[in-house]
Amino acid sequence: MRRDGALLKPIMFMFILLILAIPGFSQLQDENKMEEKSGSAATFSAGADLVSRYIWRGGDLGNSPAIQPAVAFSVAGFKAGFWGSYGLGQYSKRVNDSTIANMGHYAEFDMYLSYTWKNFTLMAYDYFFPNPLDPNNGNKYFNFKNSTTGHTLEICLSWAGTSKFPLQLYAGTLVFGADKGKDASGKYGAGASNNYSTYFEAGYQFTVKGFGVKPFAGGIPFGSGWYGPYGGVVNTGVTVSKSITISKEYSIPVSGSVIANPQAQSVFLVFGISL
Repeated sequence: MRRDGALLKPIMFMFILLILAIPGFSQLQDENKMEEKSGSAATFSAGADLVSRYIWRGGDLGNSPAIQPAVAFSVAGFKAGFWGSYGLGQYSKRVNDSTIANMGHYAEFDMYLSYTWKNFTLMAYDYFFPNPLDPNNGNKYFNFKNSTTGHTLEICLSWAGTSKFPLQLYAGTLVFGADKGKDASGKYGAGASNNYSTYFEAGYQFTVKGFGVKPFAGGIPFGSGWYGPYGGVVNTGVTVSKSITISKEYSIPVSGSVIANPQAQSVFLVFGISL
C-alpha cells in the first residue's frame, strides 16, 4: 500500500501542473489557428554540445568538461532520438573518510520517444549509465529486470509556452528501473521497491538585446536517491544564450549558466557551445 501511495503523489503533482498551464492554453490555441505548422515531413538531425560541466537538475555528473552528442528522427509530431554524455576527464568519489574511489570517465547513453501537440510534449526517456572504467563489462545494456537493470525509465510531460506567454513547465517521474526507495537504514536508492522519484521545473524565456535569458527553478516533492534526501528546491538559476553568426548559413549557439542547488548548498558556473 505504501508504494501505491507513493505513485499517487507524482500523479497528483503532474495534474496540478497541468492546471497551472491552462491559463496559457486558450491563448496557445488561438496562436495555432493563425499559424499553420508543417511538421509532417520526416527529418533527421545530429549534433553535439561541449559543456564545461555536466550539471543535471542541480547535480554535478562527472566533475569534468563533457562532450554530448545527439541523433534524432522526427515525423508528424513524433520524435525518437539518442543522447549521450562523455566526460573528458576522470573523476573520483569519496566512499568513506578513508577511501576515495577512481570512477573513470563518466558516461551516459539515453534514448527517448516523444509526441508534441500544440506545445505540449509527452515523452518516455530511458537513462542508462555504462561502466565508466570498463564499458564492455559490468552494467549490461540488455538487462531489463527491474530489480537489477541499469536502465531507468522516466515519463515526462512539458509545456513549451507561447511567444506571448513564454512560461515553460516540466514534470517527470521515474517509473521503472534503477530508482529505489529507502533500505532498512533509511538510505534512498538502496531499497528493493521503486521510489517513483519526481522532478518539477518552471522556466521563463525572454530576450534582452539579442540575448536569450531564462531563469528557472526545479524541485522534488519527496526524497530520492537521484536528487536529494528530502523534498525541496534542488535546481535554480539563470541561463543566458546567444547565437554567434559565422556565415549566412551557419551560426554557433553559446550559453552561460549560473546554477545553485539549495538543498546540497552547491553552486556552479557553466559554459556551453553547440556544434
